[in-house]
Amino acid sequence: MPTRLATPAHPRLPHALIEAWKAVPSSVVADQLGGTGHADPRIRPIRPFAPGQRLVGSVVTAWCEPADYGPVHHAIAVAQAGDVIAVAAGGRRDAAMIGDLLSGAARLKGIAGVVVDGAVRDVGVVAQWPDFMMFSRWVMPRGPSTMERGVVNGAIVFGGVAVSPHDLVVGDDDGLVFVPHGLAEAKLEPCLARVRAEAGWEKVLAGGASTVETFGVPAMVAL
Repeated sequence: MPTRLATPAHPRLPHALIEAWKAVPSSVVADQLGGTGHADPRIRPIRPFAPGQRLVGSVVTAWCEPADYGPVHHAIAVAQAGDVIAVAAGGRRDAAMIGDLLSGAARLKGIAGVVVDGAVRDVGVVAQWPDFMMFSRWVMPRGPSTMERGVVNGAIVFGGVAVSPHDLVVGDDDGLVFVPHGLAEAKLEPCLARVRAEAGWEKVLAGGASTVETFGVPAMVAL
């Protein structure tokens, strides 16, 4: 069966909203979502992020059957500049779903990055690109075998998280968090407020205050 293209249930998030989320670390997002949006922590960036940088974008999904990477090709074809391609490969390590050739084509389109619940390869090359980020569960040299099955822009499960096309993803050195489309606007201001609060706490602690005082930790009792 050829690769199928689904119709997303939600429209693309506004560009200004996505840009605003770039000020929010994944740790803050994960806390504000109550632990429901973070992907399996074994899915890691292939290189550290530059200070203050993170991967933020609207998700294009690609669900891949074993050893088939047809959906990755088609996801790159339909993705727009700034998007992030999320490849759901079932956490498998048997075949890399993407390497430097497909990543390079995505980069030329302005796609911000690719996150893979599975394997990737050519990381030595891709890791040198400052304007493209790759996350993966595994790195392995063997490539895929077929390119004729799977689904693009369908609902997926990525690293244990239910993800739909046009959801928001935030990724940095701490990991990946997915914000459901319907919460992207409502959760932004609480997340920004937490970022401001943490900046204030940092100043207070730098002035010599204790963490017990700063965070209102309940007093100890004598044994």
